[in-house]
Amino acid sequence: MGGAVRRAWLWRTEQLAQKPERGAALLVVIGIGLVLLTLVATAMTFSVSGSLKATGDQNWNGAMAAAYAGVDEYESRLANDNTYYRFGNPAAAFSSGSTLIAPIEANPAFGAGATGGWASVAGGDGTASFRYEVDNSAYSSSGVLRIRSTGRVGTKTRSVVANLKQAGFIDFLYFTMYEIQDPAQSGVTNPSCADTYAWAGRPAPSGGWSVCSDVAFGGGDVVNGPVHSNDTIRVCDATFNGKVTTGNPGAVGANYLRRNSAGSNCGGQVFNGGLPTNSPVIAMPATNASLRGETRTDAGVAEPGCLYTGPTSIVLNSNGTMTIRSPWSRATRVVGEPATSGSMPAACGMPGTGTGALGSSGGATVPVLDANLLFVQSVPLLTADPNFRSATTWPTGQSAATCAAGNGIGFPRSNENVASIATSYGCRHGDAFIKGTLAGTMTVATDNFLYVTGNIIYADTAADVLGLVAQNALWIWNPVCTGWGCPGGGGALLPDNRRIDAAMLSLDHTVQVQNNDRGGSQGVLTINGSLAQKYRGIVRVTNSSGVNGYSKNYTYDPRFRYIAPPKYLSPVAATYGVSLLVEVTTAFTAAGALIP
Repeated sequence: MGGAVRRAWLWRTEQLAQKPERGAALLVVIGIGLVLLTLVATAMTFSVSGSLKATGDQNWNGAMAAAYAGVDEYESRLANDNTYYRFGNPAAAFSSGSTLIAPIEANPAFGAGATGGWASVAGGDGTASFRYEVDNSAYSSSGVLRIRSTGRVGTKTRSVVANLKQAGFIDFLYFTMYEIQDPAQSGVTNPSCADTYAWAGRPAPSGGWSVCSDVAFGGGDVVNGPVHSNDTIRVCDATFNGKVTTGNPGAVGANYLRRNSAGSNCGGQVFNGGLPTNSPVIAMPATNASLRGETRTDAGVAEPGCLYTGPTSIVLNSNGTMTIRSPWSRATRVVGEPATSGSMPAACGMPGTGTGALGSSGGATVPVLDANLLFVQSVPLLTADPNFRSATTWPTGQSAATCAAGNGIGFPRSNENVASIATSYGCRHGDAFIKGTLAGTMTVATDNFLYVTGNIIYADTAADVLGLVAQNALWIWNPVCTGWGCPGGGGALLPDNRRIDAAMLSLDHTVQVQNNDRGGSQGVLTINGSLAQKYRGIVRVTNSSGVNGYSKNYTYDPRFRYIAPPKYLSPVAATYGVSLLVEVTTAFTAAGALIP
């Protein structure tokens, strides 16, 4: 028994000794399992959070793309209807100060607030949307629309602000419809000349004689800015330091310049901005009558401009005022088209001949019409018009005799060379005569001629802007004395060198130096701005009497890429482009609530 007991005792002892080893192994197994579980959980957490981050990043980027899509969609609406700038949601926070109305056809993108709508991004399967707010408060004064577009994808929203500016004539330093002299000046009556582009079959110059009075850029001409002509341009030894485009549909390689009938071309051209290329034809409006409408008090214009009648002299003063002499003016703001009544606000100057009145010898001095325009019309023919005068009715101090001698406000000068006083300085014509130093932003438009009678300079080149829009010719006034009594035996009556800071536009005719074929060389004509015209204006002529007129120094005003003079005219088919685009603080939550 003793041996058996001993063996049993040893077996039990061995069993008890082995139990702690089995417990430790279990703990190891459990520990390893927990580690593996932790790794799996961590991996799953990392994977899920990575997926959420990737989705969040995707939505974040998508929201910006949706905001851009909103800007594009608004541009497309403007392209289809260039009056769409009037529409929007006047209750939107960004639209404060704007003049907006709701469109007839509802636009969900005009939504604002948590209950407002969102427009879906095309092709986005409903996952991306946008809304935008319009600010048109500066449109009439600078031609710029502002839009804040907010894009939304999932719970992410982002906002951008874009400035939209109408593409127009002021996108170019130099613009023409036809590269020939104005037929009204050249006397050319060939019907194939006046309204036919060179690339569409206008007769080519033959030898040294231009059948249609083609005008060429010549030696010494330097053009510092973008150039466009609907016509084919003729260039002889001139330098272009900007992009040059033409409406010539075949304007590639050797086809970019106008040649004579023998196929010969001028030489010495320098195109530092690259050879001319093709760009679509740009049509001019037929009339600037819409600008006269800006002086009506019944047309919904927030701040009407001033209307003057008959020959009107404007001297711009550096202190922000202008002195206006306009003897024929009675009502300077009107009602109706044609006008049936009017008013005489002090802001435009008081009619009459009393001291400080529009008809006095010293004229009326009033503040510049900042961010606005003035329009000079011919004496109306309709008896209901408040500015009507019969053929035998004259302003105080004028008569049939004074009318035959000039326009009653100092033009022409004594012994000035004038082909026809009735044509050049008609006493009932809607002509403006302007010079001086501008402090402000303003546009001057006329029924008939517009004469620049001296230097026009900005008091502040960073802030001041001037637009000059003539229905007929815009003349760089250059009086030349002829006959007995001329100083120095004859010649130009103004000092050499001229400077004009402005955007200039002639709808029916040309921008041209008066008496460009006589009077001798007068130095340099400096234009800081832009020049647009139907027909090519002549600035300098070399003939049997020598060199006459001015050489050119034209420089583009780079601000015109982003702004325009107040209420300046645009092409018939208006398009808009983004002149500035920046991301801003997000305007709305994904639920549509405005973020303070």
